[in-house]
Amino acid sequence: MKFLKENRRRRIHMRIRTKIRGTADRPRICVFRSNLQIYCQLIDDAAGHTIASASSRESGIDKSVNKSEQARQVGRLLAQRAKDARVENALFDRGGYLYHGRVKALAEGAREGGLQF
Repeated sequence: MKFLKENRRRRIHMRIRTKIRGTADRPRICVFRSNLQIYCQLIDDAAGHTIASASSRESGIDKSVNKSEQARQVGRLLAQRAKDARVENALFDRGGYLYHGRVKALAEGAREGGLQF
C-alpha cells in the first residue's frame, strides 16, 4: 500500500513541478513530510542550489506540541532564514501532498514569519 501511495504522490509532485520553477528572486518552498518529521527547503532551480532549509528535527522546535504546531514553527523558522537571505517572495511546492494538516500549517507559519506566496 505504501508503494502505491508513494508512486501516486510522486506523479502528482512531478505534475506540480512542470508548472513551478524557483528563481533567485522567488525560490520554491519544497516540502517533504514523513510520519514523524517535516522538512522544507527554499530552492533556486535556476542555479540548482538550496538557499535555506528547516526541519522539525532542529533544536529550536518544541517537541512537546503536536505535529501540526511543530510544522507551523518550522514555517516560521524557514521564513526567518529566508529574511536573513534577503528573500521575501516564494512559490509553495506542496510536494504532492494535499494542502491540508501539517502542510497547510507549515505554509501558514511561513506567512506569519513574513514570506509572501
